[in-house]
Amino acid sequence: MKSLKVIKFFIGTVVVLALLAFGVYHFGTKYIADEVMGQVAAELDASGELENIKKEVEDDPDLRAFVEEGKNVDSSKLPFQTKEEATRVLLKKFDLSEINDLQIQARQGMTAAEQQALFDKIQSRLTDEEMLALKALAYKELFK
Repeated sequence: MKSLKVIKFFIGTVVVLALLAFGVYHFGTKYIADEVMGQVAAELDASGELENIKKEVEDDPDLRAFVEEGKNVDSSKLPFQTKEEATRVLLKKFDLSEINDLQIQARQGMTAAEQQALFDKIQSRLTDEEMLALKALAYKELFK
């Protein structure tokens, strides 16, 4: 009888801990995604870097063609439609330290070779549909 009570207590504790872990994971990634997006958007707006990015995309025919692949895509069929959802997907595919390193590297400026290496790394971890969704978001943001 006493061992049955112990087993029930143990199972109850495991279930509660599992629910807590799921909640922390689900809401933690949402919180981190929101924080990262807010921070990046604020930095881009404050520094005027967004205009530089737009100009760079417009001036580079390869980059422009890449981004324009997302122009006429039916976003309802894509794995994500918002920046926040994209951030959550990227947080699942990349460690937080990798994202932080990329952010620092982007702030300091990147050579064409470094940009290509970054692109290759992103492309290797995302599906074709996720890449298309990123292109659609990039197009929407840059040419809205």
